[in-house]
Amino acid sequence: MTWMPDSWRSKDARHIPEDYPDPAALAAVEGELSGYPPLVFAGEVRTLRASLADVANGKAFLLQGGDCAESFKEFHPDNIRDTFRVLLQMSVALTFGAAMPVVKVGRIAGQFAKPRSAPTETKDGVTLPSYRGDNINGAEFTDAVRAPDPQRLLKAYGQAAATLNLIRAFATGGYADLRNVHRWNLEFVSGNRQEDRYQALADKISEAITFMEACGVDGGGVRAIREVEFYTSHEALLLGYEAAMTRVDSTTGKWYDTSAHMVWIGDRTRQPDGAHVEFCRGIENPIGIKCGPSLSPDELIRLIDLIDPNNEAGRVVLIARFGADAAADGLAPLMEKVKAEGRTVVWSCDPMHGNTIKTDVGFKTRRFDAILSEVRTFIDVSHAVGVHPGGVHFEMTGQNVTECLGGSQEISEADLSSRYHTHCDPRLNANQALELAFILADRFKETRANGA
Repeated sequence: MTWMPDSWRSKDARHIPEDYPDPAALAAVEGELSGYPPLVFAGEVRTLRASLADVANGKAFLLQGGDCAESFKEFHPDNIRDTFRVLLQMSVALTFGAAMPVVKVGRIAGQFAKPRSAPTETKDGVTLPSYRGDNINGAEFTDAVRAPDPQRLLKAYGQAAATLNLIRAFATGGYADLRNVHRWNLEFVSGNRQEDRYQALADKISEAITFMEACGVDGGGVRAIREVEFYTSHEALLLGYEAAMTRVDSTTGKWYDTSAHMVWIGDRTRQPDGAHVEFCRGIENPIGIKCGPSLSPDELIRLIDLIDPNNEAGRVVLIARFGADAAADGLAPLMEKVKAEGRTVVWSCDPMHGNTIKTDVGFKTRRFDAILSEVRTFIDVSHAVGVHPGGVHFEMTGQNVTECLGGSQEISEADLSSRYHTHCDPRLNANQALELAFILADRFKETRANGA
């Protein structure tokens, strides 16, 4: 079938707002965006696909993490730097533990929109559209702010462009140089065991680089020491925006969504005959598919057939999100079916979305122990089935928030109100994220020691 970036418009498009006050204004903004410069380039996307092919073949590990939903209010270079820094720290720990390259993909520079359980929200007898993310409407509960505004798409593009510009500077301009590994620690993480473990690991890395340079190898001349490859991703939810950012690559003649290196289809929008699958099947970017309890093995194979009919390694990332209690029973049949069908995919674990709870006073939160439990189950099931546990997908931030319970900081329900800043779902803070990375690293080292 002939595919075009707007082919999705003939399909059922769920969780895309239909109540823009002025559809003509929305179309005009999408037309304007179609003439804007790409945010990422086709060559970068191909490099990511090659790296994800290594993950699919058991030769690398995927670390994907970042904000639940980016906001205009919290847009600040320090916040971008701190999230980038935590991901660097986590990748160092995981590289050391897994003894393999870590592919670093941020939920950043485009992760604005979120699907909502209901299109409207009622407070004190007043009903307004639900908050859907800063690129659609605002969180304040007023008529004017909750009305979808297409001009927000332009602001989101500008914020994504500025974020990418800073990330590229960090990744290639010296900040990410492994010789600076001791400088990556966050101030509020200091004084706990994560800092002690991280500093010990940083010492080992520094000693290794010093030894290499004593042997005549110039660390500054080795790109893998001096720079990092860092990629962006977000959920391809607002298809009008994604289509506007989709361009033909002049070297290959193929379509690329230039809004991000990788996009994913959410658990609520992965209908095989739906608009989101229709859009994603036509672009060359790596495509994530969220896999939850309602997904059957046969439907998963149908989705893979649509997205990756040629079974190309690095094309599909299956992101499992079951919840700690359901992961073992739900994940095994999917993994067994995909393996039996001979499909080459990346298996990744999202231990966040299936473990959201609400406290008595109304805070949405997640328990650190439940997050860790689902990751451990994911690894156990992967090994039992005989597939590579290829990655993890965390909602996290470099800010000193108190949104998830537990961890070595022992954040309690009483602590949540002190620094609960998320606009949507609760995120791991830097200390909790790094703690998880070290626990995973220990698990990988144990697995290697046992010859598994």
